[in-house]
Amino acid sequence: MSALSRVYVSHLAGRSVFDADGDPVGRIRDIVVGMGSGESAPRVLGLVLEMHGRRRVFLPIGRVKSIDNEHVVSSGLVNMRHFQQRPGETLVLTELLDRQVHLKAGGGPATVRDVAIEPERGGKEIVVSKLFVQKPVKSGIKGGLRRRGESLTVDWDAVTGLAAAGTQGAAELVAALDKLHAADLAQVIHELTPRRRGEVAAALDDDRLADVLEELPEDDQVEILGDLESERAADVLEAMDPDDAADLLGELSPEEAERLLALMEPQEANPVRRLLTYREDTAGGLMNSDPIILPPNATVAEALALVRDPERTPANASLVFVTRAPTETPTGRYLGAVHIQRLLREPPMALAASVVDLELEPLPPDTPLNEVTAYMATYNLVAAPVVDTDDRLLGAVTVDDVLDHLLPDDWRKQPSRHALDELQREAREVVDLLEEQEAERERSALKRNNEAGEG
Repeated sequence: MSALSRVYVSHLAGRSVFDADGDPVGRIRDIVVGMGSGESAPRVLGLVLEMHGRRRVFLPIGRVKSIDNEHVVSSGLVNMRHFQQRPGETLVLTELLDRQVHLKAGGGPATVRDVAIEPERGGKEIVVSKLFVQKPVKSGIKGGLRRRGESLTVDWDAVTGLAAAGTQGAAELVAALDKLHAADLAQVIHELTPRRRGEVAAALDDDRLADVLEELPEDDQVEILGDLESERAADVLEAMDPDDAADLLGELSPEEAERLLALMEPQEANPVRRLLTYREDTAGGLMNSDPIILPPNATVAEALALVRDPERTPANASLVFVTRAPTETPTGRYLGAVHIQRLLREPPMALAASVVDLELEPLPPDTPLNEVTAYMATYNLVAAPVVDTDDRLLGAVTVDDVLDHLLPDDWRKQPSRHALDELQREAREVVDLLEEQEAERERSALKRNNEAGEG
């Protein structure tokens, strides 16, 4: 995403959003943020757009190609489902503007008049960075004209009270877990009671919950997905890797899986449907349908730019595949694979197709798991191409998916390297708070029952 160093949300209110072709998509009616834990800045999750017929929909920030004071451009299709605010989400224009806060270091009360957002972590996230606040008029000032109090711009963490009262439970405090690896957060969630798992899942945004689901035992996955509203469950499945989404849907009844697939966007559901046609212990069932694919005229520089994508796992980025058009699976004719080490040894403007590994034979989709394992061990690979009888690339098997199927079924339930007692302080505090809230809830229920019995 490209963005100016800083944009004030008041400039975005009512602004049109355009697609990549320049056609209007809708108008911005609000900005959705997830409130941080006190150490992390509130993170922009997406935009609320008003489309034709006054319908309001959610545009995830990941689908915003560029945003500045003049233009907002989206990439990809907009989900037409009606926007519903979720636990842990705050609407900037509706809820933050005019909020009463208190300036730290004895600065006194103030009112939020505007909010600035800007990129962080190399542009991977957009966060709330500054607040434009106004102090009240000092008492004792005389004069016939009404005067405004002093206005100033402060850092987002220079005030208290930015989070609304009553949001101090799991929905806000779970933000302290943001720094955990998804696998470690999954371990924390696994140890919670079912009710608490549901509350924490509700407080996570779709992308984070998708990452966590991929790391949870299958029964936890099914339980959490089943507790979500159907439309949100479909959104989370869309955010998962297609192979992981297919594995999860494979644990549901065919009727339930088809109902959720029907709620997903077609471009997200179609790869998952294809994966569900293969047995899970074959190359087709193991593969990821979204590897790095380039046309024959792509350069080494273009290939390396895609390899650098931080959203790609190391295994997924270890091979680049070259095919004829189309370059989305199932592709045109498969031409070969290029190892990342070979790319690093070639001139940037050389064609990636000129250095494909012609000796690396692809796998048919019906290759059984034991043969896939032997193949990857024989050729020292962490990823392998899967090609059908028509020479179309279907996807790539990566070593993490192979290991997932070779390990015992309950391996994700085993204690992780971060036992709960060894978690970082912030994570431990969140878990302790959730446990205390659960105990308090049980005590209150018992008290009510006793009082009802005495009455």
